Amino acid sequence: MASNDPSDTGGLFIGRRPGTGPVRYRDVEPSSDRRRRYDRLLAHALLALEVVLCLSLFGPQPLAWLWIGSQVDYLTGYVTAGIAMVMLGCLASLMLTMAGGKRVDHAWKLVRRAAGHRQEQGALERIFATSVGVAAVIFTVWFLVIEGPGPTFAPGN
Repeated sequence: MASNDPSDTGGLFIGRRPGTGPVRYRDVEPSSDRRRRYDRLLAHALLALEVVLCLSLFGPQPLAWLWIGSQVDYLTGYVTAGIAMVMLGCLASLMLTMAGGKRVDHAWKLVRRAAGHRQEQGALERIFATSVGVAAVIFTVWFLVIEGPGPTFAPGN
């Protein structure tokens, strides 16, 4: 009896198409302790690079594009040109940073597998979500506590 489960048939009810089978990872081959230590160190360095890339999206990159936009505004005399430069630059750097982060994440998965871990998923999504949460909390504290959206409690003279 043929199975009609889409997870067994690759989404088709007539059989699995070539190349659509589930990914099966080989068992990790034992390697030397020195090699595993090197692989673990490299995996930690790649993970730190991913964290730095994601955190740079919420501070240094937007500030740099604001500065570049102000220079464009100063040189052209058009505020619209500066704002457009900031928006397009932020969007382009976001896409390039995430593309680079995805490549680093893929390398991290490979190095983790080489270090003896059964690594099937990357960490970029969790790191990005965590960095968005951290940035939101920091911005909320800055906006509500440090700057304040309204008048102060005891206005000065």
